[in-house]
Amino acid sequence: MSDFVKIAVDAMGGDNSPNKIIEGIIHNHKKNKNVFFKIFGIKDKIEEIIDKKIDKNFYEIIHTENFVLSSDSPLEAAKKGKNTSMWLAIESVKKKNADIVISAGNTGALLVIAKLNLNMIQNIDKPALSALWPNKNGMSVVLDLGANIDCSSKNLFDFSIMGAALYTSLYPNEKPNIGLLNIGSEELKGNETIKETFQILNEKKSNNYNFAGYIEGNQIMDGDINVIISDGFTGNIALKTAEGTANFIVRELKKTMSNSIFGKLSAFLNFSNLNKFKKRLDPRLYNGAIFLGLDSPVVKSHGGTDFIGFSNSLDVCNKIVKGNLIEKIKRNI
Repeated sequence: MSDFVKIAVDAMGGDNSPNKIIEGIIHNHKKNKNVFFKIFGIKDKIEEIIDKKIDKNFYEIIHTENFVLSSDSPLEAAKKGKNTSMWLAIESVKKKNADIVISAGNTGALLVIAKLNLNMIQNIDKPALSALWPNKNGMSVVLDLGANIDCSSKNLFDFSIMGAALYTSLYPNEKPNIGLLNIGSEELKGNETIKETFQILNEKKSNNYNFAGYIEGNQIMDGDINVIISDGFTGNIALKTAEGTANFIVRELKKTMSNSIFGKLSAFLNFSNLNKFKKRLDPRLYNGAIFLGLDSPVVKSHGGTDFIGFSNSLDVCNKIVKGNLIEKIKRNI
């Protein structure tokens, strides 16, 4: 078991849990046999789903009947105490019984409980919420996506270092290009914090990444920039806009292709290309946001995803541990 990646799983977080969580684990296990799952939640419900589908050498169930609700405020979640599935899962990482923790539960609660249990990496002031974002060449890392509304230039510089470390953990053979999300590409554009961060990144050369300057919102999908840096307010709006646009395109395309006999014929003739297009925009492929800045890795799965999306976020967990993300951040800082 020493060679296994040990993932602590909050089985009770998100919609349709623990069903979709355990189904996601089963699906992931079929293609990946080097992971051991520490599963926190209601034992009877979990055993009903997992029984005989995975060998017991690959998982352990830690029983608790208490869990954080999606409607709980972060304060209410913390007040529920130390025996919720979310708290216990995070605590197992703190105690080094697991390498990484994942939850599809309440985002605010996950961040607060993680900060109560885990230390910040030295010289990092604020954690950032980071996620993968599709572009025409592959994937970009984008942060912050909502953990911090107000950020200083030092915070944005720290995000750059952490984002670059995350990218190289996921893609070890690539050196990322970093860009600052801004309202223009000229040096004079943007607020004072953005301009200060530009100067810092321009002056502090690094072997771990290339600083490519500013990037505008309409260039995010171009694929030239691998790590995109923003404060949480701007990043969250950009994320929700992109998600909404992708959903709108897929929805309207479906409507167009099913409204008439010609649309249905066209859809039939172009089935393969349309299927590829649909898969490219499938949010389940990019499931798994990461809280960066804590001294142990914490992954947030989308609460509304299905078992396929949760399985994909387990792949992200595996890559983060194998890529030594935390050690890379500490070394780069």
